Amino acid sequence: MKASIIIPNYNGINYIEACLDSLLLMGYQDYELIVIDNASTDGSEVLVSQRNEPMHLICNDTNLGFAAAVNQGIECAKGDYVILLNNDVEVEPDWLERLVWAIEQDERIFAVSSKMLRWHERDIIDDAGDGYNILGWGFKHGDGMNRSSYAKAREVFSACAGAAIYRKSLLDEIGYFDEAFFAYLEDIDLCFRARMQGYKVIFEPSAVVYHIGSATSGSKYNDFKVRLASRNNVYLLHKNMPLWMLVLNSPFLILGDVVKYIFMARAGFGNIFLKGKLEAFKTLKGVKKASGYRLADCLWVEGWMIKESISFVRYMLALITKR
Repeated sequence: MKASIIIPNYNGINYIEACLDSLLLMGYQDYELIVIDNASTDGSEVLVSQRNEPMHLICNDTNLGFAAAVNQGIECAKGDYVILLNNDVEVEPDWLERLVWAIEQDERIFAVSSKMLRWHERDIIDDAGDGYNILGWGFKHGDGMNRSSYAKAREVFSACAGAAIYRKSLLDEIGYFDEAFFAYLEDIDLCFRARMQGYKVIFEPSAVVYHIGSATSGSKYNDFKVRLASRNNVYLLHKNMPLWMLVLNSPFLILGDVVKYIFMARAGFGNIFLKGKLEAFKTLKGVKKASGYRLADCLWVEGWMIKESISFVRYMLALITKR
């Protein structure tokens, strides 16, 4: 079997059916479907179980979080490639075909990120691959730009796990999603590890999906999301950067946190942001630190973070000019 599509679901009654229906319209059908339900209470688990298409449905007794749920799917996946798909996404008919084609262009490609467009504004980009810069900021390339932008395939720092394909053999080598993260930044952590071992991550513009965004958490900014993102960014740095990289980048990382705190404080989430940082340092011993990276790969990733910083500035200037 070529591909395994894994969809984590938590209270997705309003959109998971549209997601599953769009998969049935795909021309490429060499895949298995795995749905992980994280103890939904809105009836979406029953809705999924009553559908006719073949699938493997795993129902958890509690909400284990995104990372643990998709790991369950990866563990039972039989395909050469693992595809992660959010339950609030609708795919184009050739989406899976284009992802499989893209990842097969080079055996050093670990993951390929889709071109995600906004569900309700289908001419606007939601995500064109994820970046991570020396300020310690994860960000979405192209967010808010016209869909005609980001029209060429290119290498990016990370794939957004909302609609991405991963090489199963490399997942087995690198490790799966870190369940300590629960949700948020776990996809950047995974691609960080892959990059630190010399593998590539690609954005493929012809693999198109439509994404509602923040459907599970309820909003772009809320206490739950801000706290976990703040905490997980500390986890990500602790896990993936050797001490010399942390020291080298510390002035930029501190500046990034100060700027982000000011932004969050103005949005009413300053205390929650700090609470996430405090929680991170209290629980850091439970996060397994990656090791064994070659100096050349570390320098390559360092260069990518600097490059992503420049890309972020260019993107912000383009967005301001567009407006």
